[in-house]
Parts: sequence; structure tokens; C-alpha cells
Amino acid sequence: MNLFESERKVMDVLWREGSITAGEIAKILNIDIGWNRNTTYTVINKCIKKGYISRGEDKFLCTPVITKDEVKNDELEELMKKYFDNSPVKLFTSVVNLADKQELKKMKKIIKNTANL
Repeated sequence: MNLFESERKVMDVLWREGSITAGEIAKILNIDIGWNRNTTYTVINKCIKKGYISRGEDKFLCTPVITKDEVKNDELEELMKKYFDNSPVKLFTSVVNLADKQELKKMKKIIKNTANL
């Protein structure tokens, strides 16, 4: 799954709002980022063709087919392959090096809880 930035903007609206019409998506994106209706409809159609959105006939109702977590996990795997030799440890090491003290404490707690599984 490879979402372009424009597709992600449309999907973010759907993930936040749930199933809504293309017209409602266009209104939201016009307010949020200044897109016109044609731009929004073009991106929605690309997402439909890629299977990211299903379209209902009633007022062009759009429903997300993919979840944000699916996209996040796919992109994280791609990032790991591309920059970290497909190694979660190398990715984790980079994240740890960027984290502040509070984030490190939270990470330590997450690791401890996960290790107890």
C-alpha cells in the first residue's frame, strides 16, 4: 500500500469522520487545505481505483476500505526495509536516539509490559 500525500489527506478525513459523501469530503478539504471540488474528486477516484475507498451510489457515499493501522504498518515495514536493513532493532535504536527522557520512560514501560506477554 503506497498512499501519496494527497490520498492520505482524503483518507485522513474518512478515518476521522467515517463514511461520508464526496461532497462533504470536498467541503472539509476546502476549509482545511484549500482544495477545490475537482481536486478532491480526482483524488477520491484514484483512491477508489486503488481499492482504498468504496463508493456507494447514494450521494457518492465514500467508505474507507483500508484502516489507518494497515497503512501505518505497511509504511513502517517499507521504512524498515528501505533504511534499516529490515531490522526492527536498527529502527528501534534510531527511535531511541531521538526520544527525550519522558518518551524513553514510556518506551521502557511498553517494552516491560510487552515482554511479560
